[in-house]
Amino acid sequence: MNPYVLTALLSSLGLGTTLTFASSHWLLAWMGLEINTLAIIPLMAQHHHPRAVEATTKYFLTQAAAAAMILFASTTNAWLTGGWDMNDMSSPIASAMVIAALALKIGLAPMHFWMPEVLQGLDLLTGLILSTWQKLAPLALIVQTAQAIDPLLLTTLGLMSTLVGGWGGLNQTQLRKILAYSSIAHMGWMIIVLQYAPQLTLLALLMYVFMTSSAFLTLKASSSTKIGTLATIWSKSPILTTAAALVLLSLGGLPPLTGFMPKWLILQELAKQGLPLLATVMALAALLSLYFYLRLCYAMTLTISPHTNTFITPWRVQTTQFSFPLALSTVVALGLLPMAPAIVMLV
Repeated sequence: MNPYVLTALLSSLGLGTTLTFASSHWLLAWMGLEINTLAIIPLMAQHHHPRAVEATTKYFLTQAAAAAMILFASTTNAWLTGGWDMNDMSSPIASAMVIAALALKIGLAPMHFWMPEVLQGLDLLTGLILSTWQKLAPLALIVQTAQAIDPLLLTTLGLMSTLVGGWGGLNQTQLRKILAYSSIAHMGWMIIVLQYAPQLTLLALLMYVFMTSSAFLTLKASSSTKIGTLATIWSKSPILTTAAALVLLSLGGLPPLTGFMPKWLILQELAKQGLPLLATVMALAALLSLYFYLRLCYAMTLTISPHTNTFITPWRVQTTQFSFPLALSTVVALGLLPMAPAIVMLV
């Protein structure tokens, strides 16, 4: 892609998200979401592959439907209340429509069906943008309007997403689909605690962005898109393989890795709020996700591909991507747990 066009598209992505972050007016927020959607579509379709075009079309239709629903809900709310302010969502119908539309935007269950299919059709870097940056603006709107939304609805969305994200990834062999279900499960963890401690939602989002970035950049560096190819990485770059396995365990939430921190704090908050049963179900749902992360680690570190020599090859694959983002995200994804007390004090 032409670098000038790429710069314009990435700037538009940043502009759309910033506009949504900064707005307290529904029309401005809607405009930011639309700029965001329109900016990523050329990035998704840039390879002109039938699967990429199909994924782009599916993404456009779902995002357009969600944007239309947001516009309809905000218009209904303005008609009933006389204002476009986000903090004045007094109509339960408008609130329910807004959360349904925003859940469709970020792929919360049961509005998650587009997410694995779309991510499977994209290259890894565009998939990284879709899994991280594109979640920020809708989540900011959910955080701003959370007080007006029925708590039972938020709890149901969060619990369903965590369970669906765990169940859906069990039978997958495509790494991008596994990461899509991982994304759905992590969104569920963020939504479940939103009504009790929004700062924990933001902490979980930040940790999720670093861990997912590390996972996608590792797969990009090793050119892996299927579980079968993971068994061949260790002979090419053993250190990268070790780091990738640890990042996957961090995504699963195992101590002493960074991913344990948000899950631990969220379960603690749910127990404090007098919801031990919900906390137990969430912890059990995390085991489902942990199973398919362990499956990937097993394929990566404990199996030998029949096409690979049993010794470390003297050559290394030359990669053209910058190693600094991968190194930074991997360090953050693995080593922040000892700083948990300081982070808790900050949030």
